[in-house]
Amino acid sequence: MAFVDWRRRVDFVVRAIHDKLVWILLGTYALAVVVPGPGLAVRNVSAGVVRAGHTSVQLSGPTLLLELLLFNASIGVNTREVVRLVHRARIGLLGLVANSALPLLFTAIVAVVFSHWHDVDEMQALLVGMAFVAAMPIAGSSTAWSQNAEGNVALSLGLVLASTVVSPLLTPFEFRIVAGFTTGDYSEDLLELASGSTELFLMLAVVVPSALGIGLRAIAGAARVSKILPLVKLVNTGVLIALNYINAAAALPNVLRRPDADYLLLVFGLTAVLCMGAFAAGRFIGARVGADESEQVSLMFGLGMNNNGSGLVLATTTMADHPNVLLTIVAYNLVQQVVAGVADHLVLARSRRVRT
Repeated sequence: MAFVDWRRRVDFVVRAIHDKLVWILLGTYALAVVVPGPGLAVRNVSAGVVRAGHTSVQLSGPTLLLELLLFNASIGVNTREVVRLVHRARIGLLGLVANSALPLLFTAIVAVVFSHWHDVDEMQALLVGMAFVAAMPIAGSSTAWSQNAEGNVALSLGLVLASTVVSPLLTPFEFRIVAGFTTGDYSEDLLELASGSTELFLMLAVVVPSALGIGLRAIAGAARVSKILPLVKLVNTGVLIALNYINAAAALPNVLRRPDADYLLLVFGLTAVLCMGAFAAGRFIGARVGADESEQVSLMFGLGMNNNGSGLVLATTTMADHPNVLLTIVAYNLVQQVVAGVADHLVLARSRRVRT
């Protein structure tokens, strides 16, 4: 009985944090601006360097935390649910294509429309930041949002797993595309990332820990895993908040030391348009292909939420000298949580109206 009570208490804490996640993230970002020191110290922690051929990846503090985050998240993946997607493979494939294509199309439009922005460096940084958003796998947190909004959990899990598996191939391809919209140092950095280091990073920090988490669940069994799952979720929530603080500490102080109001408005405005457009596209595509309500909900959260934790870790290790790139990723991360919260409220409200 005591064990059950302990699990309930942990579940309560996790749900309470989830309900206030947007405000907690805002507080985390504010703390990173005022007290960035601890976050910068963790960024400088290193467990060594992994080399493969001519490429290498440093196992920094943020990279290790990201691996822990994805390992823990993968422990909760029920692969049997994903197998059911075989009968609805077309919907999942469409979701994957749209998740990659829509941000790239939006980035191309921004490059054309704002080609005469008064500060070339700012616009280049914005485009590269959008490249990181577009190139990352679908966020694992999208499954939690989808489940809460009565979406199709199997479809959500399938989208996350499939996008994670193909990310070492797809991400460099997307970096090369956006490199064509950028110039100078920004274009060179994207092409360098696409040349090999990104694949190694994604394999080590995304694919391997995800596979290990799924493997551990298969070996231990769902029954054993379910007993510790509340604690795993609590740890992951803490890791997620810590990663946001660490990455924000690298991005926000430099940007806000000399705040540029029109650029901040542009960044948050465009990331909001992109995010809301992705959520709406998920609904639209689902309706067009005959998906049911739960599948439309899952497509909506899948298309709108990207794994910006991976993007921020990769960006802070490769583009720390371009803080405006990090700002774009931080902005999208915050915006997607806000939009997800609004979408969750609207879906549940609609569901209640239908029932009554």
